[in-house]
Amino acid sequence: MSGAGAGAELGSGADLQVGTDPQVGADPRAGTDLRAAGLKAMREALPGVFPEGDDLDLRDGRLGEELVEIGLTSVWGALWARERLSRRDRSLVTLGILIALGAETELRTHVRIARTNGLTEDEIAEVIYHATGYAGFPAATAARNAAREALAD
Repeated sequence: MSGAGAGAELGSGADLQVGTDPQVGADPRAGTDLRAAGLKAMREALPGVFPEGDDLDLRDGRLGEELVEIGLTSVWGALWARERLSRRDRSLVTLGILIALGAETELRTHVRIARTNGLTEDEIAEVIYHATGYAGFPAATAARNAAREALAD
């Protein structure tokens, strides 16, 4: 479908740019290179983990090696680099989502990111306590254990 009909199906169409051919890896609304924005956001969240330079190769030659690159552009570049929520607020939201999903591996990383983004250990504990009411006690217990591991590093 093209023209106004396509925009109507997607919503208001206010953000839709009909007839444009955006460059792969670029956000046509902001003119931002999502990979560069993702690298910047990721380096700020995990200081010292990734070496400087735009030519950073995140592939490891193993199955699914492009997953990190996809996350770099679609999560770090398109979401974490946005300015309408603070990084601190994004950490609060992310912790809650990861607890609800039972995503302990990601949670360990994001507990460290939350500390970088200004959350205290007490605030992280409060997120876990609060999640008990919505995600359940087993999810909160697993999150507590993952957070303890992350904070012990």
